[in-house]
Amino acid sequence: MVRTVHHVDDFTSAILMDCQREAILEPDRVLTVSEVWRRTLAADYGVRAEVVPNGVDVERYASASPVRAAELRRSVGAADRPLLPSVGGIEPRKGSDVLVRALSVLQREGVRPVLVVVGGHSFQDHRAYKEAVLAELPGLGLELGVDVVTVGTVPDDDMPAWYAAADVLAFPSINEGFGLAVVEAMSAGVPVVTSDLPVFREYLVPGQDALLVPVGDVTGLAAALQTALLDDVVRTSLVAGGAAVARRFTWQASAQRHRDVYAGIAPAVPRRPAEVAVPR
Repeated sequence: MVRTVHHVDDFTSAILMDCQREAILEPDRVLTVSEVWRRTLAADYGVRAEVVPNGVDVERYASASPVRAAELRRSVGAADRPLLPSVGGIEPRKGSDVLVRALSVLQREGVRPVLVVVGGHSFQDHRAYKEAVLAELPGLGLELGVDVVTVGTVPDDDMPAWYAAADVLAFPSINEGFGLAVVEAMSAGVPVVTSDLPVFREYLVPGQDALLVPVGDVTGLAAALQTALLDDVVRTSLVAGGAAVARRFTWQASAQRHRDVYAGIAPAVPRRPAEVAVPR
């Protein structure tokens, strides 16, 4: 059995923590998507993992329908306002609280983007956190449904159009395995503002491929988003840098790396079927 570990979660449930641990320890071979998590698995679990990065279908995200993208912008009230998608729902790992506070700072600076939260389907219960984040909005001068729009889980066929509709990807995560949404946005020609996490430093050059902000820095996040939205020179540079990054992380390259790993695995010895006692 070969298993890929994207990241390790800090579950509040002891049962889920036990399941996660066994799911890391039991496989015959473990793959992971970044060097950060390879080192973590070795240090915390004594597991030797191999790095096989994620990939994207670059052409799929680069060729989204502009008509559909315009429809999506209108559907969330962003026909004449900048659009910032947040991919992954409202949850602690995505830094959603920091993002809405940064959005409030932008509003006070006279920049009025619409934050669209795409996704959010999870087997973890983030309702309390989500309710707390949304409860902050009135005090921040933000209106749910106008300045912050939650669209929930969307059809996969619409994801390229959501990126095409975007002006900047806002991705202030506090923990990521790889950050696939970053490369998806770059494939679509969208500038990226994300957290300065070690995993992103593995494949992003700050200021060249993306703008990286310290985790939890509301003011810094607002400033980076404003720059990515309004500075045409920076935007052009980030789009070019992002396109080069995306070309390095294709599904073809990821698939070939998986094939190489599988080819090096010795065939398992077939197990004899267990004898079953037949009632007389």
